[in-house]
Amino acid sequence: MPHSRPATRALIRVEKIALRGPGVVILTGPSSCGKGEVANALCDVLSIDPTRHLSMGAILRSTVARSKSEPEFADHLDHKYALSRSSSVFDCIDTTDELDQKVRRHLPDLERYFGRMPSRFISEELSGKPQVSQMEWLEFCTARGLLIPNRWTQDLISAEIERVLSLPPDGHDQPFILDGYPRTVAAARHLLAFLRSVDVPVAKVLHLSISRAEMLARAGKRGRADDDAEALRSRFDFYLENVQPSVDYLKTELGGDAVALIDAHQPAFVEHGGERVFHLERSIENVVSTSLRALGVPRVIVRDLLERRREDRVQV
Repeated sequence: MPHSRPATRALIRVEKIALRGPGVVILTGPSSCGKGEVANALCDVLSIDPTRHLSMGAILRSTVARSKSEPEFADHLDHKYALSRSSSVFDCIDTTDELDQKVRRHLPDLERYFGRMPSRFISEELSGKPQVSQMEWLEFCTARGLLIPNRWTQDLISAEIERVLSLPPDGHDQPFILDGYPRTVAAARHLLAFLRSVDVPVAKVLHLSISRAEMLARAGKRGRADDDAEALRSRFDFYLENVQPSVDYLKTELGGDAVALIDAHQPAFVEHGGERVFHLERSIENVVSTSLRALGVPRVIVRDLLERRREDRVQV
């Protein structure tokens, strides 16, 4: 009777890989699906400099903060992008009937958010209207997860991509990650046109998917002030009505193989004190593993990469 051979253990362990050539990996999905955590992990295992992780949320928050603390940056926003605290959202180049009505619907929330009715910087000519500046509307929408005018997001994300491509020594030839953008079909259309204009291919679109119930559960654990039930319902509805169609548009333009649907709810549990305990890091690792496979990384290499990353995190 033939003897079975013992399993052969690989003598080589792959600890580092990189994406082939330049390009962008786009991460999209609903609020609380873990885009930021997955992006950070992908930067680690794919040898992407963390400064090349562009998060739309972080870009907007940074824009708001810097506009308050850096006068030169505020002037830059005003002169290059026509965004300022001295221009009313009711009377600027982006003003439409739809925007006017949207801001008016949120006036009570704006007053609660700022602790007063903003802003004291609008000219007296508009004294008959509520005084809300462009930057105040940007700050409010960023905090509440509301959609801002397309021009604002398009200009800000284009500027960030150009900045990353200009980084020394060979910024244009290195990959980067775009997290949380595009969020509408119009934004997706503009993004693809802009990427073509700067000769940057889309390496992959990773569409992280979770259910409404799971989104609510995760947001509850975050404990953020803007994660109330109404805001969360609004965010998921926005995802269904706008983000999913933008992914469909990307699939149509780039081809089905360019877009991968990733199950972002892959819970992991460990035994601790005789109890089955949820393990957050392993859960994120499961999603990262699926994402790496979608990028074409063989399973055995995925295992090695995540094992190395786990060891490095323990040492830190």
